[in-house]
Amino acid sequence: MPLFDLPHAQLIDYRPDVAEPADFDEFWSGTLAEARTHTTPVVVTEVDSGLTHVDVFDVTFPGFAGHPIKAWYARPAGVTDALPIVVNYIGYSGGRGLPHEQSLLPSAGYAYLKMDTRGQGYSGNGGDTPDPVGSDPAATGYLTRGIADPAQYYYRRVFTDAARAVDAARALPGVDPDRVIVSGGSQGGGIATAAAALVPDVAGAMVDVPFLQYFRRAVEITANLPYAEITNYLAVHRLSVDRVWETLSYFDGVNLAKRAQAPALYSVALMDPVCPPSTVYAAYNAYGTGTGVPAAVSKQIEVYGYNGHEGGAGFQVAAQLRWLADLLG
Repeated sequence: MPLFDLPHAQLIDYRPDVAEPADFDEFWSGTLAEARTHTTPVVVTEVDSGLTHVDVFDVTFPGFAGHPIKAWYARPAGVTDALPIVVNYIGYSGGRGLPHEQSLLPSAGYAYLKMDTRGQGYSGNGGDTPDPVGSDPAATGYLTRGIADPAQYYYRRVFTDAARAVDAARALPGVDPDRVIVSGGSQGGGIATAAAALVPDVAGAMVDVPFLQYFRRAVEITANLPYAEITNYLAVHRLSVDRVWETLSYFDGVNLAKRAQAPALYSVALMDPVCPPSTVYAAYNAYGTGTGVPAAVSKQIEVYGYNGHEGGAGFQVAAQLRWLADLLG
């Protein structure tokens, strides 16, 4: 894939004006307040992962509307100290996978919570969390489910699940509640951005080649899925264009990133046709710049000039381990 987006020299300062609804903060504060009225206990059950150096636990916690959300909790075996924890969100179509797959960050000395994405988990080694909510007619996939109404939109539920995952992580045994880092790549990066905005006192955010950023530009410059789901929907629902963009403005990563306060490590790939680099930079440059953010937010971005949506892959993992060590001491 050749370079197809803006030149990197322009991306560095790319700060588009992304539409934001007047009641954005009220929408999200009300959503989270309602979700937190559901006080079903977090259930933690140890499982046999076959690993000797990592302990793995099956976790169920209440998400949007109290719906049960599954996760894996993993930590170094035999360690009783309260550890910093990385809460990880999954790329589009993925699920939480299998217990023995959760060993990398515990091997580096961190606790780790991997949240299942409701209704997905149809690739890789699968997931275990249903989405009990239906929707009006939608394009194939998840991006247009409930898109005619912000209150019914699929990612309202997912982003709320993500915030509640942070709440759950803080309640887990052996976790330092003041050192929670959110992370993810692609869809997971978009969810991590939302979590950092909705729970602004997290300790850090690791956001890789994020999806769900600057929807309108993404739809207009890439024909690739998943953004093409929106194109396909609008090609049929020709009279719903304004309503769709209004709904998406409540979930756009640019608007959410403004409200984040935690130190952040981003990554971008300049040949990424799935999550175009201009959409990543739009969110990165907005990150931590919103009204009411108390101070300059520390952030940095790793740039992979000749990569597509795979981004930095293992090189980015190595960068994350260094960044975590510096952040957490």
